[in-house]
Amino acid sequence: MNEHRPCVLAIVPDESLAAQLNLDLRESGYEPIVVHDAATGIDRSRDRQPDLIAIDRMLGVESGLTVCTSLRRMGTHVPILVLMARDTVDDRVACLEAGADDYFLKPYRTEDFLRLVRLYLHPDPAGTEQLRFGDLVLDLATRRALRHGRAIDLTMKEFELLKYLIEHPREILTREQILENVWGYDFMGESNVIEVYIRYLRLKLEDEGQKRLIQTVRGVGYVLREA
Repeated sequence: MNEHRPCVLAIVPDESLAAQLNLDLRESGYEPIVVHDAATGIDRSRDRQPDLIAIDRMLGVESGLTVCTSLRRMGTHVPILVLMARDTVDDRVACLEAGADDYFLKPYRTEDFLRLVRLYLHPDPAGTEQLRFGDLVLDLATRRALRHGRAIDLTMKEFELLKYLIEHPREILTREQILENVWGYDFMGESNVIEVYIRYLRLKLEDEGQKRLIQTVRGVGYVLREA
């Protein structure tokens, strides 16, 4: 029986870059599907249900972020990585608000891209236990939350944020701490990345009228506790 090869869909208009991505993914043991436009990418995502999607932010007439938003609205829960030309706070926020899990930068570097792919497709196998807080359960193997028996699908960053909060119950966490531990970079000026993802998590965790667990500490940060 052949070992499953994770499928990676890349939506990249530049033919030279597309060829390089195809080669890098195939040589690293993945099954690549490389397309050049948004409409074909969305069709392939629906038909093939890939394990990860990489999108160039610059897709000609349509933004890669718009495609990302469309995929999330379609119910796509797999990791989405965006190839971006700039690395400003505004760019990061726009990327994450669109529903992307992470980004990698131009000029394209094989090792940087494959490192991210490995990170999202091959999580630490030791992480098989569950974390609990009240009626909330976080399964580290499936990256799903459970509340009153209801399974809640999470994107990678939603999972990492909730995991960080649940690992520090009733502890007030500053925005700087959350940025550094969840997004992996030091706090840089004003950014609403955290607010965006807290809002996403609250919508999912409180979808059936459950009480709020993620509390805002005005001017400081957030804390996981019963109100």
